[in-house]
Amino acid sequence: MVITTSAPVPATSSGPPPPRSFTLAAGGDVLIHPALTDQATADGGGGRDFVPLFEGIREALKADLALCHLEVPLGAKEGPFFGYPAFLAPPEVATGLADVGYDSCSTASNHTLDRGVSAIGTTLDALDAAGLKHTGSFRSPEEAATPLLLDANGVKVAQLSFTYGFNGIPLPDPWRANQIDPDKILADARAARAAGAEVVVLSVQWGNEYQHEATPDQKALARQLLADPALDLIIGTHVHVVQPFEKIGTKWVAYGLGNEVARHAEPRGVTEEGAIARFRFEEGPDGWTAVEASYTPTLVELGPPIRLVDLTRVPVTARRTEAIARTEGVVFSLGANQQGLVRATP
Repeated sequence: MVITTSAPVPATSSGPPPPRSFTLAAGGDVLIHPALTDQATADGGGGRDFVPLFEGIREALKADLALCHLEVPLGAKEGPFFGYPAFLAPPEVATGLADVGYDSCSTASNHTLDRGVSAIGTTLDALDAAGLKHTGSFRSPEEAATPLLLDANGVKVAQLSFTYGFNGIPLPDPWRANQIDPDKILADARAARAAGAEVVVLSVQWGNEYQHEATPDQKALARQLLADPALDLIIGTHVHVVQPFEKIGTKWVAYGLGNEVARHAEPRGVTEEGAIARFRFEEGPDGWTAVEASYTPTLVELGPPIRLVDLTRVPVTARRTEAIARTEGVVFSLGANQQGLVRATP
């Protein structure tokens, strides 16, 4: 008897291929007060290790692209380091951010010039050494003129970074750091598209500190910028408390993500609460759209030890329940829950 065999025929589909897509996560202010450096020293066993402080958000940052906002300049390894009002933090902050999953950081903030031009250099050098991309402050005119293009699952995504000001410190050169100017923001967005960007994200410092409500100026600027096809998403920072999300047309703005990490001299409760934004973009016939939006509530627990926690992944306590409820009330306060925003699940 002759037995014949044949290889299985692979299944075929006549349907179209799935659309190109990517996920993006973004966090709030990384505000390194001296107590956080002391905690990193205690965790470092002779050095400084910021990874235990950030570790709690590692899972929430698992995305094709994760963006942070580095609020403070970074100095040389030997220090000295300073807190409010003129910050200078250790370079190991960058190592910790990269370790937990961040890919790129915005660096235009009201503290960019706290320690002068030299601290812009040490900040960007530390980010480079950690393998983190960056934009918003610059070492040269050529660096300032080069759009930052990031890879997100094969999609070219540009990040822009702008701040409202520098705490009264004048810019020594106009190209050293980006200050909010709607025309320049849109010009930079168009330049990024000309360089190959398919999606453009603006990281922006704005709003009134410690105020949950988005100001009229924030709302007006968001509408002006998102009306332009050059810009796809706005991620807001600076005010140290969570602010609402809002969908304007087909585009999202997160007005303020609160503090990622901070240890204010006088903690307010709300200054320890934050949110990690997450969006899934898909390419359609008319271009790229964020088809899913979610947020992860976070909390800096002051310990000891001081730790950042993802409130969707830890046991319930009264303080954590309070933070979850308040954050949800704020992020939904402009109707984002009716526009598709949901709280993330583990």
